Amino acid sequence: MNRRLATLVYVRRGGNTLMLRRGGDPNQLHAGKWNGLGGKLEPGEAPEACMRREVLEESGLTVHAAELKGFITFPRFERDEVDWYVWVYVVHDFSGTPTPSSEGDLFWIPDEKLTELPLWEGDRHFMPWLDRPGVFSAVFEYEGGRYLRHTVEFYGA
Repeated sequence: MNRRLATLVYVRRGGNTLMLRRGGDPNQLHAGKWNGLGGKLEPGEAPEACMRREVLEESGLTVHAAELKGFITFPRFERDEVDWYVWVYVVHDFSGTPTPSSEGDLFWIPDEKLTELPLWEGDRHFMPWLDRPGVFSAVFEYEGGRYLRHTVEFYGA
């Protein structure tokens, strides 16, 4: 079983969240979906370093401080054979102005409208947890790209 380690980052400002509308090859895993920023850890890279690097690469923003909100396991998520392990962060302290990304188009979306976007179905479940105190650990199960179920534990809430 192959594994992918990744970060998922929600940059927030004044009741809005910076979201990436993925474009590109329709055969790509996230094509057409809206998502936070982030991506795969490089060999030997810490999740925090990956989070900062990916935000800078995908938006041109520099992260000054982030809050770890959770950890998500996606068993057999990619082609039903690759497990993803994802650290989830929220960033309120950053500098810069969003710049165009090769990953897709960036938009500031009002927080109350986030779940109306074409997201991965599981995102609709965990996005409200970003506003809860503490940290979550969840498992989201998909089959052939279709959401099946999830479990979650909350810590320090």
